[in-house]
Amino acid sequence: DAAGINGVEWDAVELPSQFMENWCYHRPILMGMTAHWQTGEPLPEDLFRKIVAAKTYRSGSLLLRQLLFGVTDLTLHTTFDPDGAETAFDVQQRLSRDFSLLPMLPEDRSLCSFSHIFSGGYAAGYYSYKWAEILSADAFSAFEDAGLDNEAAVAETGRRFRDTVLSLGGSRPPMEVFADFRGREQTVDALLRHSGLVGGTAA
Repeated sequence: DAAGINGVEWDAVELPSQFMENWCYHRPILMGMTAHWQTGEPLPEDLFRKIVAAKTYRSGSLLLRQLLFGVTDLTLHTTFDPDGAETAFDVQQRLSRDFSLLPMLPEDRSLCSFSHIFSGGYAAGYYSYKWAEILSADAFSAFEDAGLDNEAAVAETGRRFRDTVLSLGGSRPPMEVFADFRGREQTVDALLRHSGLVGGTAA
């Protein structure tokens, strides 16, 4: 029951899978696992650049979208009064004014298809998608700090990642496990950088 992601709090369960995605934007890794299925020709350089550029396309508006989903979920499952003056749709409309660049249409009923928070097990936990993204980006930044092309340093960092994040499962709180790996608590800095929302280069 303590192995893998069993028993891991919802906040961190997506960390390992999201972490692995970062490697797909590191040129040597991507080139090493891609080739034309018939000719064996490597991925064209211009296509690689498009893939990397697409990673940060609309990342600001997508961040706002996830924040709106998470805040709506938390609000509906904590402070919303179904017998109060506001409907669930009113709550979504009100919150969207803080998180949407364009106002929602008055007749918008997208909440009806938000199955994650009503029948998908994420009730009051949808925020975990973005939280795990923060953790995974910060975890990957440990490899960036080591030098992605420094095989010895990456191997050592990888062993530390394996022995903490990947090995301890639900045996300890995930924030303690993360701090053991990273040597500190998580920060949002790497996610903002990887998203192209602050200076520096994306992964």
